[in-house]
Amino acid sequence: MLTFFLSLPRPLKRLITLAIDVVLLLFAFWFAFWVRIDSMTPLTSLPHWGLIFFIILITLTFFVKLGLYRAVIRYITAKVLVAVTVGMVASAILLIVAAFYTNLYLPRTIPFIYFSFGLLMIAGSRLALRMIINRGLRLGTKIIIYGAGASGRQLLPALSQAAEYYPVAFVDDNPRLQGSVMHGVTVYAPEKLSWLVEKYEVKKILLAMPSASRSRKNEVIKMLEGLPCEVLSIPGMVDLVEGKARIDSLQKVSITDLLGRDPVDPVPELIAKNIRAKVVMVTGAGGSIGSELCRQILRNAPQALVLYEMSEFSLYAIERELAAYIADHKLAIKLYPVLGNVQNQEHIERVLKSFHVKTIYHAAAYKHVPLVEYNVADGVRNNVFGTLACAQAAINCQVPNFVLISTDKAVRPTNTMGATKRMAELVLQALSAQHPAIKFSMVRFGNVLGSSGSVVPLFEKQIDAGGPITLTHPDIIRYFMTIPEAAQLVIQASAMGNGGDVFVLDMGEPVKIIDLAHRMVTLSGLTIRDESNVDGDIEIKTTGLRPGEKLFEELLIGESVSVTQHPRIMTANEVMLPWLELAEYLDELNIACSRFDQERIRELLLKAPTGFQPTDEICDVMWIKAHEA
Repeated sequence: MLTFFLSLPRPLKRLITLAIDVVLLLFAFWFAFWVRIDSMTPLTSLPHWGLIFFIILITLTFFVKLGLYRAVIRYITAKVLVAVTVGMVASAILLIVAAFYTNLYLPRTIPFIYFSFGLLMIAGSRLALRMIINRGLRLGTKIIIYGAGASGRQLLPALSQAAEYYPVAFVDDNPRLQGSVMHGVTVYAPEKLSWLVEKYEVKKILLAMPSASRSRKNEVIKMLEGLPCEVLSIPGMVDLVEGKARIDSLQKVSITDLLGRDPVDPVPELIAKNIRAKVVMVTGAGGSIGSELCRQILRNAPQALVLYEMSEFSLYAIERELAAYIADHKLAIKLYPVLGNVQNQEHIERVLKSFHVKTIYHAAAYKHVPLVEYNVADGVRNNVFGTLACAQAAINCQVPNFVLISTDKAVRPTNTMGATKRMAELVLQALSAQHPAIKFSMVRFGNVLGSSGSVVPLFEKQIDAGGPITLTHPDIIRYFMTIPEAAQLVIQASAMGNGGDVFVLDMGEPVKIIDLAHRMVTLSGLTIRDESNVDGDIEIKTTGLRPGEKLFEELLIGESVSVTQHPRIMTANEVMLPWLELAEYLDELNIACSRFDQERIRELLLKAPTGFQPTDEICDVMWIKAHEA
């Protein structure tokens, strides 16, 4: 019946509503007489019938003018009381005036009783019908909204307009709100969560805390992890204010809420020093770190930004994104997308001279540990000789600032990728001593959340596919940092460089990857399948460490570390080689790469002061294939 009524054409529904109001106004009028004189005698009076029909006609005209019949009952709010009250006040006054001029019998209290009955019946019927319709349509998922603040209160009406979700309770840790009722939904204390989930068979919990700090969100999320519910959140306050998202745009809990820290405000003079009003170039501009560096650089008003990238698609994607940002914000910044390989020194010099580059952020690198193990010669060429080509081009073109994006895997490396990044650091340290006019600096940090190859997107895909989650080792530990925080700290660290500096970013507390997997599963409303829970949803499988992978990473080679003016940036004093001595290593390494001599490449990486301690035999796929033959 309810579905049939809702499917009727809108004009027909308005006519039905209007007919119901006629009946309700008639009841209000005659009930007023019955209450006042305990008699229905006026029912037999034709003049009284004529009076009330005249009053009803005028009253309905008032209601039409007040927009009462334009409102969709399913979405009406308490504001309907205003329209009905105004219409009934006019109707009661009209009743008094009409009775006075027609000399009809009308006790003085009748108009007041008629007004009360009319207001109660017409407004009450609409609110009751709205409740019936909404409850009749609420076959969706039962949810709890965590946070009864402004965002939570805005979220509830938005959700009431859709059938997907059925809010059954608010939860808030503010004692002053607990026990209150908002839009018909009661606010409970967090201690009641387990009881609420069990009582209402709740399937999802929505976090309505867009402006809360990451540390506060993390506390709440940890409390929710043990519940058999999927946890969703509404967008951040910045996205809401800028119109990038709506209050009801629900999304999975961001992994940055689990691992990310509250950002530290940047130091203005550091963030702008090497960027503002200058031409800046980013190599590897389409990569995870490179693209975020480009975004942060644009926000600090460079004169121009040169995007240097080997991948055509990656360059296209970041150029389109940045061009749209420049257009939307009406910025007077030139954008130059350049396809090129960092190993081509001649091409890099041509780019630096053409655009008069003043700062280079060298983010281009092969960084996936197993892939570099499988392609050793190309990994060495790109990471070591690519850095050397860029640095020498910067020297020849007198570029004042050169920043290398390094990695924690360069510290006591157990893989070729880490050894090549440490060699790249040695190259810049040696060149800095030879060319003090150029400020070479290196910024070393660990894993970034959401980068290509990160475990987070991999785990998300595996969970969505129903598992299993693949884990290389149950004891593996990693440091994590959000990409925006890493990029911002890189820019500030580079501004403090005096030449040859190795900066180390404070990565916070290390994270056990298996614990991260557990949290991601439980926050999806699922359970781990293991020996103690054979009926669980997602299984975690251990595949074994990959070539070159180690259980934990470090940020320092030695113990010598100094603080800087930024609380999350330190500087390390690391061992280095004079340029003449290092150049001999590089010449031999170049020859070994040209000859595809894997044994010699490994020997040289072991001989150089990189701290290289390989855990596997040579894994280069072409070398293995050749030796199989």
